[in-house]
Amino acid sequence: MSQLTPMMQQYMEIKNQHKDKILFFRLGDFYEMFFDDAITASRVLEITLTGRDCGMEERAPMCGIPYHAADAYISKLIENNFKIAICEQVEDPALAKGIVKREVIKVITPGTITSSLMLDDKVNNYLMSVYISNNHIALSYIDLSTGEFFATITEEKLWSMAIDEINRINPSEMLLNIENEKLQDLYKTATILDKRYYELDECTGRLKRQFNIEALDGIGLESEVSIKSAGSILLYLDEVQKNSLYNINKIKPYNISNYMVLDQNTRRNLELCETIRERSKKGSLLSVLDRTNTSMGARMLRQWVEKPLLFVEKINERLDAVSELLDNFLLREELKEYLNSIYDIERLGSRIALGTANAKDLIAFKNSLTNLPYIKAIVSNFKGSMLDEICRHFDDLKDLYEIIDLSINEDPPFSLKEGNLIKDNYMEEIDKYKKASSNGKQWIIELEQREKQRSGIKSLKIGYNKVFGYFIEVTKSNIENIPEDYIRKQTLSNAERYITPELKELEETVLHADEKLIELEYEIFVKIREEIGNHIGRIQETAQLLATLDCLCSYAEISQKNGYIKPVIGSHGEIEIKDGRHPVVEAQSIKGGFVPNDTLLDCDDNRLLVITGPNMAGKSTYMRQIALIVLMAQIGCFVPASYAKIGVVDRIFTRVGASDDLASGQSTFMVEMTELANIINSATDKSLVVLDEIGRGTSTFDGLSLAWSTVEYISDKTKLGCKTLFATHYHELTELESKLPGIKNYYIAVEEKGKDIIFLRKIKRGSISGSYGIHVARLAGVPEEILERAYDILEVLDKSEENTKITVTGKQKNKKAKRAKEEINLFNYSIYQLAEEIKNIDLDNLTPIEALNKISMLKDKAKHFYN
Repeated sequence: MSQLTPMMQQYMEIKNQHKDKILFFRLGDFYEMFFDDAITASRVLEITLTGRDCGMEERAPMCGIPYHAADAYISKLIENNFKIAICEQVEDPALAKGIVKREVIKVITPGTITSSLMLDDKVNNYLMSVYISNNHIALSYIDLSTGEFFATITEEKLWSMAIDEINRINPSEMLLNIENEKLQDLYKTATILDKRYYELDECTGRLKRQFNIEALDGIGLESEVSIKSAGSILLYLDEVQKNSLYNINKIKPYNISNYMVLDQNTRRNLELCETIRERSKKGSLLSVLDRTNTSMGARMLRQWVEKPLLFVEKINERLDAVSELLDNFLLREELKEYLNSIYDIERLGSRIALGTANAKDLIAFKNSLTNLPYIKAIVSNFKGSMLDEICRHFDDLKDLYEIIDLSINEDPPFSLKEGNLIKDNYMEEIDKYKKASSNGKQWIIELEQREKQRSGIKSLKIGYNKVFGYFIEVTKSNIENIPEDYIRKQTLSNAERYITPELKELEETVLHADEKLIELEYEIFVKIREEIGNHIGRIQETAQLLATLDCLCSYAEISQKNGYIKPVIGSHGEIEIKDGRHPVVEAQSIKGGFVPNDTLLDCDDNRLLVITGPNMAGKSTYMRQIALIVLMAQIGCFVPASYAKIGVVDRIFTRVGASDDLASGQSTFMVEMTELANIINSATDKSLVVLDEIGRGTSTFDGLSLAWSTVEYISDKTKLGCKTLFATHYHELTELESKLPGIKNYYIAVEEKGKDIIFLRKIKRGSISGSYGIHVARLAGVPEEILERAYDILEVLDKSEENTKITVTGKQKNKKAKRAKEEINLFNYSIYQLAEEIKNIDLDNLTPIEALNKISMLKDKAKHFYN
């Protein structure tokens, strides 16, 4: 360290306090990075790596970026999971003695971004703290850009529910109290915090200070684990933000069980917010429903889609509001027009409260407030409970509008240190400096004229130089006529130079006008920003109401456009849908090209539907459309059908297709079975389960056996008995309709034309005997030679199959015998294979020993079929 230059010593001292971060070290108009930071940043940011003399033999690796363009570079580093420490000059270089003092003023991490240039305006950016104890798991999460703060808790035994909730929230950054391999694998930004962040007294005190309260009971934080989770996240923010968190003014504890919990597989399979393949919003349910006009509304709509409601009353409130908006087209269009003119006041408000907003942000905020009185007036025309409540609580923030309108220039610069922030006539002192800056020379001329008249000295003049400033110069022949208030400043060979109190004051005003104007305008701007920030709670409340209106208008617009209807919601447990359509597939289809289908599911005679039909016929589309219609109803949206009666379900589970999870060493079949196990262990009799092709990842014997026993278990009311859609190619399962209560067979109709088939996309009662796999292979372009050979083999197998059925008679004493007999009936083509082997024995060429060995081998194979 002693060999380093003083500046590099300063750098190293600061860097040692932030070893896990890339240090942006301010030098003039650049942020410079050195040593390993420079090597890393130059690679990630694709900028030139240079070097700098640092007092050592070798030059220090160095790269830099312009400070005014830092956001773009920071964003790229954040995307690659780096943390950045911003080190600024904290004293005026002109006044510094020696090295300019520098300090880290902020640490930027993936979960603490507030800059609009680095955030997706339609997605929340959460920082989450997960506290894991022996008995409970507590989750707290904050979106610093909006000020939203949530907390929940679940029992440790419900770990899967906690994981589902974490995946729903999808935090950008995670804080943990202990190591957890599963979460650390899922979230690469997970950080294990030191124990000091979880001291109960520290966490309690921090929460009390944040919300200015004496006890935590009133805000819903009663358990120790909840306090530690919520307190730790604030303590962490204190360190990285180095700023008061004024925009976080309340915490919203909630119970996970108050909403429908959707596991990761279900969200992925139903493509709620992004598609499976491209991971794009386009092609998802959200892309169909999102006709929002504000960023606030877009973020809230995403939350609604991922958190369906469970309470009938709350669902119906939303549906009634959508119905009112749908019936009042002109008012809705007017409302949308005003909403479309509103900026993201939720995030603008947070930047104002955090002290990072510039003057243009305040003007954008003010322009948004212009529309609020008109929005409130429109909403007052509606009478439904939800819209009426919005109107009653709607704050048009008129006083905040007036504060900004009176003070801030309409077209201010981006920088706060360039002046031109404050309007004329707002403050007398500012106006004085403005006039001095623009009229200084004229003032000097006017003063010169006045002094000539006052003194009677026609040759008097006012001059200026850098050493003495402004002065009044009088020739020695006129010294007798100078006024008494003249103060001698300098003597020349043929003249004297004087100063007067008025000239001295004018000099001070003119010479320092620009500097003082910029300084004073900045000071006044900060006070105005702080005054607006003091009302952040009101701003956030209004933003939430605007977002709610935006979501409801979006529902109404898409319902009108796509012909959706208002579902009948209840707790009766029945799902009856007439002419149901898949909302996403329909939106992507040619108009009129989607074939609607009916559905009846209940808790009794129609609780499990076995659906057969060929690949590509539409089984998966049909099942997903039912799940999506139910979900749409429970988020308070109209649904694609001519009639829908929806009994609220507590969970929706889907298992559609499977793929290898190579990272964890799980095969396709293991993934399939893991998903099935999660569904069976988590579902209740009030759940809706969608199962597509259980057992296809293993041998036919194993697969059919698993599918069969799964249907038996789910349909049994004493074990599960939930509403289930079960698609399969195992046609033997259709026999269960006549053997077990609550099971109904359906199939997707097709029409054969020679070797071709036409998919009718219509679901009908009953079952279908073939899977038409070879037909589908032809459509996929498999060579004709393979197809013809497949038909030959299929014909042989069909001829050998006996017309047998399984008899389900309950428990048998000899389970082994029962399984063997069922295998004969179910898989008799294996008997055919054994017969073919016997038929092909060449008796004429067998030696006695070979004959005995062959008989022994055939006997062993035959044991598979008999006791």
